[in-house]
Amino acid sequence: MKVLETERLVLRKIVREDAPFILGLLNEPSWVRFIGDRGVRTLEGAEDYITNVPQAQYARHGFGLYLVERKSDGVPLGMSGLLKRDSLEHVDIGYALMPAFWGQGYALEAVSAVLEQGRRDYALKRIAAIVSNDNAASIKVLGKLGFQFERHILMPGATEEISLFLTRE
Repeated sequence: MKVLETERLVLRKIVREDAPFILGLLNEPSWVRFIGDRGVRTLEGAEDYITNVPQAQYARHGFGLYLVERKSDGVPLGMSGLLKRDSLEHVDIGYALMPAFWGQGYALEAVSAVLEQGRRDYALKRIAAIVSNDNAASIKVLGKLGFQFERHILMPGATEEISLFLTRE
C-alpha cells in the first residue's frame, strides 16, 4: 500500500512478505553499528519485527516505518518513517538504507517526504531525530533538512549517549 511518492521513490507500508529484505537490513553491519542489534536472525523473527514495530505503529498512531522502494524498478532500498517512542517528547524520524544505495540522495529524498507528511497529515510542529554520534552521513542529511543539534541523550537500556536533533517550528 503506497503511502508516499517522490520523484524516484515509493514509500509503502511494510508487510510480512517483506521479511527477507527486513532480515537483511536489520543484520547489515551498518544497521547494527548505528541503530543497534535487534536480535532478528530468522525470517520468523523478521515477520515478528514487522508485526511488532512498523505494523504496531501504523495501528497505534497511523504512521510508522515505511519500505523505501526505487520507483523505476521496485527494488527495496531501506526504510524511513515516523516513530513515536515513549522515551522521547517528540515524534522522531527514522531511516536506514542498504549501503549500496548510500550517497545517491535517496535518504534525503525519503526523509524529506516523511517530514512533509508529518507536518501536513499529523500537524507535527517539531520532529526529532536521534543518531549515533559517529554517524556523520546521517548527521549531514539531518542538517540539509533543517534539523539542529539539541543535546546528547541516553536512551533507555543504552550504554552510550546519542545525539538528539530537532526541527524548528
